[in-house]
Amino acid sequence: MMKTLKVNGLCAALVLMGLNAATAQDYQVPRTEFGHPDLQGVWTNASQTPLERPREMGEQRAFTPEQAREIEQGWLDYMALRQAPSDPNRPPPTDTNVDLGYDNFWVDMGTDVIRIGDEYRTSILIQPANGRVAYKEGVRPNFFGRRPEGAGPYDGPEARPLGERCLMSFGSSGGPPMLPVMYNNNYQIVQTADYVVILVEMVHDARIIKLNGQHDAHNMQEWMGDSVGYYEGDTLVVKTRNINAQQTFRGSTPEMVVTEYFTRVADDKIEYRFELDDANVFAEPLIGEVAMAMRPDGEPMYEYACHEGNHALAGILAGARVQEQEASPQ
Repeated sequence: MMKTLKVNGLCAALVLMGLNAATAQDYQVPRTEFGHPDLQGVWTNASQTPLERPREMGEQRAFTPEQAREIEQGWLDYMALRQAPSDPNRPPPTDTNVDLGYDNFWVDMGTDVIRIGDEYRTSILIQPANGRVAYKEGVRPNFFGRRPEGAGPYDGPEARPLGERCLMSFGSSGGPPMLPVMYNNNYQIVQTADYVVILVEMVHDARIIKLNGQHDAHNMQEWMGDSVGYYEGDTLVVKTRNINAQQTFRGSTPEMVVTEYFTRVADDKIEYRFELDDANVFAEPLIGEVAMAMRPDGEPMYEYACHEGNHALAGILAGARVQEQEASPQ
């Protein structure tokens, strides 16, 4: 009797696994009025999965389901602790962390480990095999983009990072590639017959992707590059080149080409894959995958009201002038 129960249980488990696989494979991607796979909606890619894998994990590209659940529960517990009311009678801080600008209310890094297919990923990058950016021998990447010739880091607004100036997103949330950051990980996708527009919450960037067209002949370096897309079955494929030299990704050069793949695998999920090719910097192309979850119906994406010439930038430059005066001979 016990043997029969074990066999029946094993058969039931195998049947369930088969049904889950069939459900994923048999998902019918909805179509737009133009016959294209429908990717429209407001999506988020917030996740606890880092871009690069911890060195000690080597080529382990996936957690077990149990490990993933433990990580997610640990983050939920941490969030609950951080959101607990503060003691109004607590003493003043005695350490140096008195100039920090964010409390936990503003942070939204998500709680999920990225799941692609049946794998709970240990990193966004899956190539190189160790999930870490590999540079060509002898290359010293410039992580901050090209500054004006001869400018110091605090000489003027043109020498400050684009995100700090509210011109572009922080940490490649606008892309390409589009990656999760500390907060504001939302995207609104709109499709027409000839274009796809991706509105990025931070910093209010709009990626305009022309379909079945040609890259611009003038080779102008645009902030998010020159993007051309086409549909390959149920997948939107986007190829981008001529990304502005100031919009670097991990030390990339303007010769970098980014290819992105958007595939809707469920009503509430898009699997996003990117491939970065820049032989000037990287030892091999970088490949990564991210899961995007649909926001609840009726939940809008609000304006991220960061604008050029903000008060923080004036304070940063004024502080640099004071430091210069203090350092100069009296």
